Amino acid sequence: MNTHENFSAETDARRSVPSRPRSPGEQARQDMLLRYLGAVATAAAEHTRTATTHTGPAPEPAGATGPAPPAASPAREAAPSREGAPLVRDVMDVPAASVHDELPYRDIARLLAREQVSAVPVVDEEDHVVGVVSESDLLAKIAFEASGHRPGPVGRLRERRMHGKAHGESAADLMTSPAITVLPGATVAEAAWLAALSRLKRLPVTDRQGRLVGVVRRDALLQALIRDDTGIRTEVETRIAALCPPAERDAVDVTVHDGVVELTGKVPRATMDRLVAEVEAITDVVEVKNLLTAG
Repeated sequence: MNTHENFSAETDARRSVPSRPRSPGEQARQDMLLRYLGAVATAAAEHTRTATTHTGPAPEPAGATGPAPPAASPAREAAPSREGAPLVRDVMDVPAASVHDELPYRDIARLLAREQVSAVPVVDEEDHVVGVVSESDLLAKIAFEASGHRPGPVGRLRERRMHGKAHGESAADLMTSPAITVLPGATVAEAAWLAALSRLKRLPVTDRQGRLVGVVRRDALLQALIRDDTGIRTEVETRIAALCPPAERDAVDVTVHDGVVELTGKVPRATMDRLVAEVEAITDVVEVKNLLTAG
């Protein structure tokens, strides 16, 4: 092995070693994240199918709203919730902390610290959500004030906006607007997709008039999306019952551990292939160990 090959081998080896020791729960956390991403991807695919079959403009994410919207539009009704799917109203936090648009930034900082959150919705006098103010907004203000930086005559638009925010004193001046919100009747999967798309950890929940009714956290969406092993096994057994005649379904044993499904028993080859494909299509399933034999 020459010097170049030796260097390449060492580099590959270093890349394969984690930068820090794995914690005892790291593998379970990674499996949970994979299952969560699978549920979000399914929600995104369903929305894409709705958009491609819609005859008018592409619909918004089901349950997504802007600040203080009027009555529900056809677009928001285009993708009804699936029967039995968990809804945002089931997992949202009520009541939700919020700030009025005229609140001074020092009081915003105190509220964020007291509530132990990184962002809160901003509401007007009628409780309509008009934006979201975050720690990042406050830090940007302090940083710009301390630096004394001023954008030039041809400064970038984003830089000019941040400079304008730096001179703000109230929530209305500092907030990010319009706010990305979700309706309480949206499915958890749709809200999780919207949170992932927007890179948000918390989504304000509003009624159809845009009034704040709660806040849903990303970790609450994650927990609601990921069923336990008992729930997964129940769905697997339901699919077995739908695919196999009684004599065959009794020959299949199912075990589930951390989202990994293990199938054992003896079934005809055609049934085996269809069954494995059906189980692999279940969103919460991380892996299928096919130990079935053809008979």
